[in-house]
Amino acid sequence: MAANNRRMSGKKGAQVGSGGQRRKGLEGKGPTPPAEMRKGHKKNRIANAKAKQAVRRPVARGRGGKSASELVVGRNPVVEALREGVPASTLYVQQFIDNDERVREALQLVAERGGINLMEAPRPELDRMTNGLNHQGLVLQVPPYEYAHPEDLTGAAYDAGEDPLIVALDGVTDPRNLGAVVRSVSAFGGHGVVVPERRSAGMTAGAWKSSAGTAARTPVARATNLTRALEAYQKAGITVVGLAADGEVELGELEALGGPAVIVVGSEGKGLSRLVGETCDFRVRIPMPGGAESLNAGVAAGIVLYEAARRRS
Repeated sequence: MAANNRRMSGKKGAQVGSGGQRRKGLEGKGPTPPAEMRKGHKKNRIANAKAKQAVRRPVARGRGGKSASELVVGRNPVVEALREGVPASTLYVQQFIDNDERVREALQLVAERGGINLMEAPRPELDRMTNGLNHQGLVLQVPPYEYAHPEDLTGAAYDAGEDPLIVALDGVTDPRNLGAVVRSVSAFGGHGVVVPERRSAGMTAGAWKSSAGTAARTPVARATNLTRALEAYQKAGITVVGLAADGEVELGELEALGGPAVIVVGSEGKGLSRLVGETCDFRVRIPMPGGAESLNAGVAAGIVLYEAARRRS
C-alpha cells in the first residue's frame, strides 16, 4: 500500500533516469568568452596566427640578408641624397676641391645630421673608388641595407593586433618604383614590402629617395623564392591577391582585402610571372575607364592599398 501511495503522490521531483537534466538546464552557461577565444572572430584569428608565428619565428631580425654598400657619385646626387635622409656612413671630399654652393650644402648637411664620417681624399683615390665616373669631388657611401625576412612582416602585424597587409613585387626592377611602393605601404597602414632576391629592384639610394623617408619605418623583406614565400603566407591564412589587367575579379568587388592580404604587383610590361599568377588566390583588375593599358607598380599598389585601407576602417 505504501508503494502504491508513493506512485500516486502528486509531489513533483526529478524524473527517474533524467540524470538531473532539468536542474542543469536552469543553470547559466557562464560569462561570454573574450573575443580572442571565440572561434571565427577576427581577434581569435589574429591570436591563433600570432601564436603560430611565435613558435616558428625566431626573435632575430635581418634574416633576409644584406645588400652591398653603394656609392652616390656627383655633387647634385650627393646633395639630393643627403636632403632626402638616405642613410650614409662616409662623405668623401676631394682635396683642394672648388668650394661651390653644392659642396658647402653637402658639408652643412653632414654636420647637421651627425653620424657621418667626413674624409678628404686625393682625386686619383676617388677615381679608383668610382671606376672613373665623373664624381665632381664628392662621393657618398651608403651602407648595406639590412633586409627583413617575409615572416617578420606578418609577425609585426600580429604583434600590433592587426591583420597583415603586405605588398609583394614580382619582376619590378626600377628602384624608384620600389621606393614609391614603400611610400604607399606606409601611407595606408601596410606592414612591409617583399621583393625576390633575383631580378628585382633593391633598396638602393634611388629607392630611398623615392620613398621620401618612409623606408626608415617600413621594412622591406627579401625572399629567396617569391612563389614559396607566397605559399607560406597562404598556409598562415593570408589571402594572396595578384594584380592583372585580365583579372577575373574587379577591385571594388574583392571583399578579401578587408582581412589579412598580400597584394602582388608585377612589372609594367610583363605583369605577373606564370608561377606567381597561378599561386594567387585571386587575380584582380583595376577598372580604367580612360583606356590606359597598364599602370606602373607604384600607382597600381597605391590604388589597391587605398581600397584595402577603406575596407578596414
